[in-house]
Amino acid sequence: MIEQTIAELVPAVGVAAACRAAGRRGATHYRHHRHRQPPPRPAPSAPSPQPRALRLGERQQVLDVLHSERFCDQAPAEVYATLLEEGADLASISTMYRLLHAQGRWASGAGRRPTRPRSSPSWSPTHPTACGPGTSPSCSATWTSFYRSTILDSFSRDAVGWMVAHHQSAALAERLIAETLAKQGIGRDQLAIHADRGTSMAAKLVAQLLADLGVTKSHSRPQVSNDNPSSEAQFKTLKYRPAFPDHFGSIQDARVFCQGFFAWYNLEHHHSGIGLLVPADVHYGRAEQVQAARAEVLTAAHAAHPERFVRKLPQPPRLPTTAWINKPDTEQAAQ
Repeated sequence: MIEQTIAELVPAVGVAAACRAAGRRGATHYRHHRHRQPPPRPAPSAPSPQPRALRLGERQQVLDVLHSERFCDQAPAEVYATLLEEGADLASISTMYRLLHAQGRWASGAGRRPTRPRSSPSWSPTHPTACGPGTSPSCSATWTSFYRSTILDSFSRDAVGWMVAHHQSAALAERLIAETLAKQGIGRDQLAIHADRGTSMAAKLVAQLLADLGVTKSHSRPQVSNDNPSSEAQFKTLKYRPAFPDHFGSIQDARVFCQGFFAWYNLEHHHSGIGLLVPADVHYGRAEQVQAARAEVLTAAHAAHPERFVRKLPQPPRLPTTAWINKPDTEQAAQ
């Protein structure tokens, strides 16, 4: 009877006042209720499926493709771009990452120490820019056991020329530049070459060649490696390839490997800096055709599942209109 009285009064006056009115100590009331079994909770209902989520079979199809022999060594962005050009849109890049994370198959990269670029207060950076293929390739030299020199087009990221040699010299740099410009059909006052400050690229022999060909010369600041980001990114892509060996047996081995790598890089590698297009398509004017075909695939995907695209009609990644090295600040440019 007392328990029923307290239970009726608690919603109106609270536990302490209800116990005083019923003549029971509060401690006795709490001790009594502490030993009572709590009422069973209802079983949680299964969450309703999201209307925009992939179905179970579709998720498994995406995972099967990502784990296939063809794509097991490829990043989701590379898989997405390749499938898009083949007329298939299985899932977005972020969805591929989510599915891989759910299986614990993809490292997030968290914990990597960021690199801090060094700057020299006595030098101001140059600001080369390119608005189309063949207008501003960048040149750099890097090495493992041998010396590899590469000429990249800053806009299309196409490796238009490369060389592997036992050493670096102004004569070899002059030969590589001259042969590449002739192969690409570069005219006078059309090109700017951005290079590091190595002895071969800073030599008078190369400077004289560039002056004779009407090529503008640009150099990185001293001790600042990120003044040539396109070249550094390309070299990292080379070193992170699964087929990159621990060492080369001979210079012929290095040349054979680079020959295969640059063929893959120019013709198959979908570059994140150029809208996930391959450099050759951008360099030789096929980018608009590829983008149009991609847009048709995405339009068909939207028509099949409009509920999965909330904001707008899906569009392929855009190709930048301008490529910069050390792009100046807007306020700096206005001054």
